Amino acid sequence: MPGAIHAEGLVKTFGDVTALDGVDLDVPEGTVLGLLGPNGAGKTTAVRVLTTLLRPDSGTATVAGVDVLKHPNEVRRSIGLSGQFAAVDEYLTGRENLQMVGQLYQMRSGAAKARAGELLERFHLADAADRPARTYSGGMRRRLDLAAALVVSPPVMFMDEPTTGLDPRNRQALWDVIKELVSGGTTLLLTTQYLEEADHLAHDIAVVDHGKVIARGTSDQLKARTGGERVEVVVHERDAIAPARGILARYGPGGRGLDDVSVEDHTRKLTVPVTGGAKLLAEVIRDLDAVGIEIDDIGLRRPTLDDVFISLTGHAAERARDEENGTGRPPGKDRTNRKEPAA
Repeated sequence: MPGAIHAEGLVKTFGDVTALDGVDLDVPEGTVLGLLGPNGAGKTTAVRVLTTLLRPDSGTATVAGVDVLKHPNEVRRSIGLSGQFAAVDEYLTGRENLQMVGQLYQMRSGAAKARAGELLERFHLADAADRPARTYSGGMRRRLDLAAALVVSPPVMFMDEPTTGLDPRNRQALWDVIKELVSGGTTLLLTTQYLEEADHLAHDIAVVDHGKVIARGTSDQLKARTGGERVEVVVHERDAIAPARGILARYGPGGRGLDDVSVEDHTRKLTVPVTGGAKLLAEVIRDLDAVGIEIDDIGLRRPTLDDVFISLTGHAAERARDEENGTGRPPGKDRTNRKEPAA
């Protein structure tokens, strides 16, 4: 049975640029799917299709069991959307912003006022509720934007890079809100270019590059694809690199191949993929000490999602915005007559 968010074969082009190239997605009810990829990968385009803001050239999609193309108005009643930039009216107060959203959803005035009060408390904005939004910090605006997306308690949420531009403290606060939402049964599709964010929040991760889903799985499953754990050793003297490499090669996959050990001459760091976990560290230290090799540092490193992305695509997941051109950024305009933002 399809999940709360389901898509098959989504294709969307803008002139010569293919923003979506046959994207398949499925998000079970009450879970978080992290859509991970660099700017220009197609993440925002996928969100805009699934939230009825953009029609695909081909493919199908349902949200909360409703066909996105056939019944867009019904889909909109079942979703909340928090975009890359806080969509709040700067000249209204926080309370007025939320009440206005409720009224747009045809809530009674009293109900909209009560719901606004609840959300202001929930998002720690009550003290600033009657201040104009233009006086809010970036983190406060982001929380207000998320609160606005929840005025009608939607069963399905879309968050498009919700923590972009936030400092670590506000990012953590928003993560806590997201976890609270999901624990209450909300289904969430979260796009991000922050590896730590996907690792921290997502039950499942889809890695997107150049409009295609190139890998899918849990964080641990994706990390396992990179070859597992690594022992890293920093030797004290440059002359010790060669003998240390010979010793570390014994612990590599081949058991004796020097090619298994990578070397950074300028940092005197050697790295070898291993199996066996932390107990190997004591053995490595003992073997190095037996031949008189002094070390400055040693550790067991587990792969990160950055390792996953590099192994899959050949480049890092976080990419500067000034590198977007030519990587899939849709240059055209959608039917809302707004320029399509970088995916």
